[in-house]
Amino acid sequence: MIDVVITMRAVVEVPALDAEAPRPWPVESAAPFSWLALDASCSEEQVGLFVAALADRIDVPEPGGPDEVVDALLAEEMLVVAGGLQLCDIDTGTAVVPGCCAGLEDWRDWTEALAGDSPWLGHDPGPEVEVLGDHLRVWQDGGSNRHHGRWAGVHIDLPRVALPALLGSAHRDLVGFIAVLAGWTEQLGLGSRGSALVRTIDRDFAITAPFDLANACEAPGWPVGDRLRR
Repeated sequence: MIDVVITMRAVVEVPALDAEAPRPWPVESAAPFSWLALDASCSEEQVGLFVAALADRIDVPEPGGPDEVVDALLAEEMLVVAGGLQLCDIDTGTAVVPGCCAGLEDWRDWTEALAGDSPWLGHDPGPEVEVLGDHLRVWQDGGSNRHHGRWAGVHIDLPRVALPALLGSAHRDLVGFIAVLAGWTEQLGLGSRGSALVRTIDRDFAITAPFDLANACEAPGWPVGDRLRR
């Protein structure tokens, strides 16, 4: 049998921000289209990058300072951002990341795999979950990379009963991040605007809403970080 360590993290895709545009707050320097993991360890600059990613797809009126950016975000019907859940095999360094057009707002759709279905994880390269009895095989490219009718290429295997614990870990990371976000808004002096932004992000990304996975599958999942045997 093979021992593996599997992790699942909430991530957002770093947008290609205009390098010459003024920033309303300090932002972490990160390569465009890389992945920013969200958890309680995020720095103020990383939180600033997350909020900048939210604002990157909307129009912000001049002068584009913190108040104007937050007001523009609060005026949106729903906040969305490219991202989702990233699955990693720590031993091999293999990672399956969200595909094009996948959004962090849909991260809870991963529970569909517990019912034997594949959640929609984005377009190209078309990540997909293949159900193999009691195991899940998560493909990075499930849309076009087929070989004689079967998937081929980068994938991660895990027992289906391990998924609830992995999702629970991602949920705790997001709850930790929302607390860091609240502190960030206070540091910026955003006042009631900041409080409203935290509530909106919490709501639109379904962060602190109850997430009961106790009865998600018949057998208990392994603790996250333990070695899974397959």
